[in-house]
Amino acid sequence: MNTVNDTYHSLLARHDAMRLRRRLFSPSGAGRQAAEGAGAEGATEAAPQQPYDGAADQRVITDHLELVTPFEDLIGHLYDAMFAHWPFLRRLFPESMEFQRKHLEAAFRYLIENLHDPDAVAATFTRLGRDHRKLGVRPAHYRAFEASLCEALRRTAGPRWNEGMERAWVRMLRFAVAAMVEGAEAALGEPAAWHATVTGHDLRRADLAVLRVRPHEPYPYRAGQYASVASPHLSQAWRQYSIGCAPRPDGELEFHVKLTGRGGVSEALVARTRVGDVLRLGPPGGTMTLDDDPAHDLLLVAGDTGWAAVKALLQELAAHRVAQRDVHLFLGVRHPSALYDTESPAELRRRYPWLRVTQVVGEGPGPGEFGALADVVAGHGDWSRRLAFVSGPPAMAGPLVARLTADGVPAGRIRHDPLPDRA
Repeated sequence: MNTVNDTYHSLLARHDAMRLRRRLFSPSGAGRQAAEGAGAEGATEAAPQQPYDGAADQRVITDHLELVTPFEDLIGHLYDAMFAHWPFLRRLFPESMEFQRKHLEAAFRYLIENLHDPDAVAATFTRLGRDHRKLGVRPAHYRAFEASLCEALRRTAGPRWNEGMERAWVRMLRFAVAAMVEGAEAALGEPAAWHATVTGHDLRRADLAVLRVRPHEPYPYRAGQYASVASPHLSQAWRQYSIGCAPRPDGELEFHVKLTGRGGVSEALVARTRVGDVLRLGPPGGTMTLDDDPAHDLLLVAGDTGWAAVKALLQELAAHRVAQRDVHLFLGVRHPSALYDTESPAELRRRYPWLRVTQVVGEGPGPGEFGALADVVAGHGDWSRRLAFVSGPPAMAGPLVARLTADGVPAGRIRHDPLPDRA
């Protein structure tokens, strides 16, 4: 990371430390709000006094969505306006904006599709606000984003745009921003990002590496979670990767990284990273964690580098084994040669006698069953009483989650974190 960004993030860390100190020494929290004054809450106008009627704004936005979709032009106009009016904000973004544009489009779609459920939206954006601390985002930046969005909406929609439509978009944005600010404020006691030294870099294939890293400070995660990772070779570019091990006494972490494109984080981690390099990690996230209550037997499904999260879950199960819990693993590979970090199914069964393993091969002859992973899993019986964990690329995991839901597995018993495509 360059000197300007290093200095910026150091200043933000000191500012956060002072805010946390004020909070700790304020008897009721009033001191913090007085000290921060026009900070998060006041600056964003994002703490509504009445419950937010997301369904009403959802109707307005969806009724006129054709004016601002597809989102490519809207998002292009938004960033053009932002960087024209506030050029200093450009340093908060990576050099290539392609992934950022896709990420923002996904966020817009999520908001619009789920606005009728404000509690779910608030929970999602609270987590996002905690994660965005690593980027150096502050309330003033959200104000700039809002102004740029309004300008972009008018420019994209043209003369049919009106004040009522704009107010609905602004209320939606402010509701999401309020949750993000709340998440950031609640996380003041933890680092915005963790530095971690690469202790191992094992190139398993030309396009896939297993990295071991040791954080400089304790990294509080659970088996099955993921972390955002940034390379010193690409300023402000972050990608999410599942952590491929349960918590270890030495604190070391493991990431399985597949090269998915040139010039991105995956290439930096696979082809350019060496032992001794220092990466940055965002806070852990994800829902693929084990319950303390072993009431349900488990269904584990892993495809490609989705094996990382399932490997961590198996390690945790082995360390805290409850004898009566049945575990069935489906290990999906396109070709038997694609297995890169695990023993054969027979060796896995020997290591974990309580585990049943079915290998599924998508292409060509090989050991195990042949076919689409979703079809093979569904053909093995009724999983509706199981707690299911699904980990893998979107093209594999999406159809499988849909199939399990259609076959009667309650949505609340399917653990799956749909990580975006990672260039």
